[in-house]
Amino acid sequence: MRTLLLLPLLALASPAVAQDHSGHVMPAAPAADPHAGHRMPEEAPAPDPHVGHPMPAEASVGNAPAPTPPADHAADAVYDRAAMQRARDILIHENGGMSFSKIALDLAEIQVRDGREGYRWEGEAWFGGDVDRLKLKYEGEGDFGGGLDHAEVQARYARAIDPWWDVSAGVRYDITPNPSRTYAAIGIEGVAPYWFHLEGTAFVSNKGDVHLRAEGSYDQRITQRLILQPRFEANVAAQDVPELGIGGGLSDIELGLRLRYEIVPEFAPYVGVEYGRKIGDTARFARAAGEGVGGTSFVAGVRLWF
Repeated sequence: MRTLLLLPLLALASPAVAQDHSGHVMPAAPAADPHAGHRMPEEAPAPDPHVGHPMPAEASVGNAPAPTPPADHAADAVYDRAAMQRARDILIHENGGMSFSKIALDLAEIQVRDGREGYRWEGEAWFGGDVDRLKLKYEGEGDFGGGLDHAEVQARYARAIDPWWDVSAGVRYDITPNPSRTYAAIGIEGVAPYWFHLEGTAFVSNKGDVHLRAEGSYDQRITQRLILQPRFEANVAAQDVPELGIGGGLSDIELGLRLRYEIVPEFAPYVGVEYGRKIGDTARFARAAGEGVGGTSFVAGVRLWF
């Protein structure tokens, strides 16, 4: 009896008895791969179309010669050749070959010193282009009621030697003092680093006198219109020239400070102070002639150009 009770429990516990596969078709085993275990041959590469062809030699970058510029103009095939040449000449002229001109008075002022009033002017006019120019320089000074103390004019040809500097050569003629002198002049002028304007000139007179002059200035912009300008000038003579009151060596110096206001760039009134003095034998000649040797002046004037 106990055995009969255990039979159903054994049937439930046995997976072989519980899972009935009757009526189901089992899938067939896969067929064996005939290439299994055999190494497949590698695919042959495609032929290189450049094989057997020589490659051109590589040109060095930056060292290859420039191509020959064309000697003809395509427009000449459509338009009259002479008319097109005139058009090309105008184009070249308007893009670097133009001529300009300027007339300037850097100083035109009244000077007040020791109760005496004087006047002074200094400027330059030029005509030309960016490389070649003709220049006319002029300057002078004197006392009101006393006539001219000094006046000179220079004519020079100037040529640019780089974007910042010009060399020039020409003649200078002193109108006063008497006896007048004519000088050959050669100089250099330009803009040094930090925008210092410098000029140096050597003069040789028709009497054999040799003189050197150095000048400089700097425009310090306080605002776009208000500009403070220090200036200096020094003259050196190679020998005594008693008839002109000039002694050998450093003959005189000028130091100035001017504050100008540019109402427009072409018109700028200014005020300032200047110290000038004759030195060495030049001062001795001045004392012997009963003249002063220099001092401080208050100045007021206008700077203009057009």
